[in-house]
Amino acid sequence: MWKKIVMSICIFLSAIVGFFIAKAQVTLNNTLNHVNRDYSNALKNVDLSGIKVNSDDEIVNILVVGNDYRKESGYTAAGLTDTMIIATMDMKHGTLKLTSLMRDMVVDIPDNGENKLNAANSFGGIQMLYKTIAQNFNVELDGYVEVGFTAFEKIVNSVGGINLELTESEANYLNTTNYISKKKYRNVKVGKQKLNGNQALGYCRIRKGGVTTITGLRDDYGRTWRQRTVIKAVFDKVKKLPMSKWLDIANDILDGYVKTDLTNEKIIEYMKDVVMMGTTEVNQLQIPIQGYYREANPGEYSCGSCLVLTDGINSTRSTEANAEALNQFIFDYDGKGDFTYGTFQMKKN
Repeated sequence: MWKKIVMSICIFLSAIVGFFIAKAQVTLNNTLNHVNRDYSNALKNVDLSGIKVNSDDEIVNILVVGNDYRKESGYTAAGLTDTMIIATMDMKHGTLKLTSLMRDMVVDIPDNGENKLNAANSFGGIQMLYKTIAQNFNVELDGYVEVGFTAFEKIVNSVGGINLELTESEANYLNTTNYISKKKYRNVKVGKQKLNGNQALGYCRIRKGGVTTITGLRDDYGRTWRQRTVIKAVFDKVKKLPMSKWLDIANDILDGYVKTDLTNEKIIEYMKDVVMMGTTEVNQLQIPIQGYYREANPGEYSCGSCLVLTDGINSTRSTEANAEALNQFIFDYDGKGDFTYGTFQMKKN
């Protein structure tokens, strides 16, 4: 008798749980349907024959690119991707990782010769950018997400702004230039403070030589550090919110401002994996790494001022050391202690 009652209760509860899970799945799918899909340019369709790339079933690498789709700029076509970040979900070691690829690196762009990395997109769109990364750095990517400036501002505003620390040079620069596009927000100060989306976007775009970060970085080194710092700050805010709020945020920012080749099923799968990992830390790397690049000599390359990757000993251009460092960080670094190139022995596939 009691066994039947208990069994009936279990079946009833299972039905209720199943109903709410199904409802949540439908709600999430409806939210993700707002994303601009680009299956015709899916990275999985890129022909990488003849190119050696490393991969791991327990490690997911998503290319995040930033593009200027502001209406006032009049820019709508594929062009220079000034922000290129590999977001890594490492389920083998239970870590999250962000790697900035500096836009001014000289690389070999397939069928287009030597040029800056951020020019690859203008030669053949996101697939050409992927092929260029694969050829020069030997990493397989599992998909991409492209975010416009408007989406970036909306993301920051949707979490109530983010807390950052500005140096005197950063605050002065932001208050006296149009990097913060709306004049009423050009009132940032030195030190720790909350920035809204418009202010955070301006902060991320700084690459002026005389402007330093709190870590002392300048130029594009400082800019890519700021980008990773803002992404981490947003992540820190989001992870503290209830999942119901995540859907509200997604509904607000996805419509028309984000483009990807990932299906709803893949996005939901990755979201579940991140939750299951339970990590709150994001490890960071920048390519090229210190000691393995040099400034180009005047007139050395037709693309102008750029960074030349080296092996750390000779000044001859070589991507080998930086490619190995990137692969060590993505596939072998366990997130414990600081990452140092050469510490990890790359595992062969």
